Amino acid sequence: MREKDIYARARKTMVETQLIPRGIKDRRVISAMLKVPRHLFVDEALRAQAYSDYPLPIGEGQTISQPFMVAFMTEALKLEGTEKVLEIGTGSGYQTAILAELAEMVYSVERIPSIADRARKTLDSLGYSNIAIRIGDGTLGWEEFAPFDAILVTAGAPDIPPPYMEQLAEGGRLVIPVGGEFVQELVRLTKKKERIVRENLGGCRFVKLIGRYGWQED
Repeated sequence: MREKDIYARARKTMVETQLIPRGIKDRRVISAMLKVPRHLFVDEALRAQAYSDYPLPIGEGQTISQPFMVAFMTEALKLEGTEKVLEIGTGSGYQTAILAELAEMVYSVERIPSIADRARKTLDSLGYSNIAIRIGDGTLGWEEFAPFDAILVTAGAPDIPPPYMEQLAEGGRLVIPVGGEFVQELVRLTKKKERIVRENLGGCRFVKLIGRYGWQED
């Protein structure tokens, strides 16, 4: 069997055993998870584990999230295909690629230059043209391209950074882990006619969101 087919089969198994049984229902999210080659976003030595049910290290103390968490957070954004999305924490670029499959344009902010550069190369090699990546303090958002229809934060914050709510469009959804340094609650905030609807989606564990409105660097 060709390597390409082996990985395609691994993606299918991942979706059928890790995602659908846990309640992932959005057909567009499932299609994106079946399509995006997760193994290309990790080191070659870890490719055999790329479709396993846990996060993996990508260097600089950062990780690529567990496949289920990627699908769960993406589904929580309720994307239909016309949205402008802000992603905080480009990381490996895998979540960025999933978002790019489902939205019109993705703006992603990463604070670590080497991580951002690697993600950009991987995404470029896969032909994505609807992704912009910027190196900087993710807690500030990306005001130049606001407002955003959806904002996804892939690092845990002690509280909601004010710029996110300012940059969220009317009717927009923000999905963010909020809580302590080691354990957080995944929260979805929806902006509805000048009021904010808050929903708790369950416990999670992410690396710290570092920046002016997040945790301070050690």
